[in-house]
Amino acid sequence: MTKFSSINTGYNTVFRPDRLSLGLVVPLEGYAYGTKPKMARHLERVRMAEDLGFAAVWLRDVPFNVPSFGDAGQMFDPFVYLGLLAGQTSRIALGVASMVLPLRHPAHVAKAAASVDVLSGGRLLLGVASGDRPEEYPAMNMSFDDRGDRFRDSFDYIRAMADDFPAFDTAQGSSHGAMDMLPKPAGGKLPLLITGGSRQHPDWVAQNSDGWITYPRDAQAQTQVITDYRARVTAMGRTDKPVMQSLYIDLLDDPDAKARPIHLGFQSGVNHLRRHLEALQHAGVNHVALNLRLNSGDTETTMKRLAGDILPTFST
Repeated sequence: MTKFSSINTGYNTVFRPDRLSLGLVVPLEGYAYGTKPKMARHLERVRMAEDLGFAAVWLRDVPFNVPSFGDAGQMFDPFVYLGLLAGQTSRIALGVASMVLPLRHPAHVAKAAASVDVLSGGRLLLGVASGDRPEEYPAMNMSFDDRGDRFRDSFDYIRAMADDFPAFDTAQGSSHGAMDMLPKPAGGKLPLLITGGSRQHPDWVAQNSDGWITYPRDAQAQTQVITDYRARVTAMGRTDKPVMQSLYIDLLDDPDAKARPIHLGFQSGVNHLRRHLEALQHAGVNHVALNLRLNSGDTETTMKRLAGDILPTFST
């Protein structure tokens, strides 16, 4: 069996070759209408997700509530919220899918991310992306068109900060090894998961990522894109790397209810969901972050049903 690199506790627990684990997207509530969640019982539900055995919870980086985007995420700044969750949990991995690198200085990202990683005992999973909401860039006096260049530059900068007294020269800053950044990540480096293409060549993504966050597709199409990604990883001389995706679900009471498409997912009974996840596992997906925003049932009841009816299938 192939092996993934060992990075930190969260990465090593969530991602296993040829196996699929399940996480949940924060906020843990349904809000099909409007952009703002209520954040009801948000800490209790994250702790509940940990107690039920979910592998990870995932935050999003949404600086502005852009009406055309239609979702303000968890509203709290992801690093501030990650710090709170690090102190309120003990085992569950804490992920961001994904931090928009061109909108932040990489020194701030590297410092905040390493701090969360250490404070949580190595449970951080850092998804990174180039961003897809043009409205946000003028508010920060930044260009949307060159975000791919800034993404790559920020990525390299963050990687350099894991070294002792790094020497680097980038468009966003330089140092000649006379100063250091502390703390260092718990596992020696941050697990950086690249979202989509992030405006980079697929070979660059395969070579530089610690894993790939891709978009929901049917199992056949997912097999094709994952096979291509892993072939590129091999061609770059790298060891195998994990792949994850999100999935919106609306879990119905009838376990045999057939699937009906919803935004980036489907409404169905638990049996169809299980079969779909098994097919994704066979396609090479290593983690699925379930999003309950469009779920019509009680959130905590749904979490318990998922834990009882779905998690055991993927727990070994």
